[in-house]
Amino acid sequence: MGIFDWKHWVVILIVVVLVFGTKKLKNLGTDVGESIKGFRKAMNDDEKPAEPSVTPPAQPVPPVQPVPPVQPQTTAQANPPHTIDVQAQKVEEPIRKDV
Repeated sequence: MGIFDWKHWVVILIVVVLVFGTKKLKNLGTDVGESIKGFRKAMNDDEKPAEPSVTPPAQPVPPVQPVPPVQPQTTAQANPPHTIDVQAQKVEEPIRKDV
């Protein structure tokens, strides 16, 4: 006889029904079922490809103007060093009052 004995589960079930009542448990079960259905529907909708929608013909795109070349930067200008120079100091540990 352990904690997972069937008699223990019957007692737990009776206590839960007495505390919450059958109507609240029924509503809870319905809400959980609806949320699971909604989750499954959302997951299936994501997997399906989007249906092609009817759109008007696309307008021609004007040609793009070329961008003038940029002067190359040196490595030091492009990637400045990210180091911080500091000196470590010893920290005194607090005295424990419970010892």
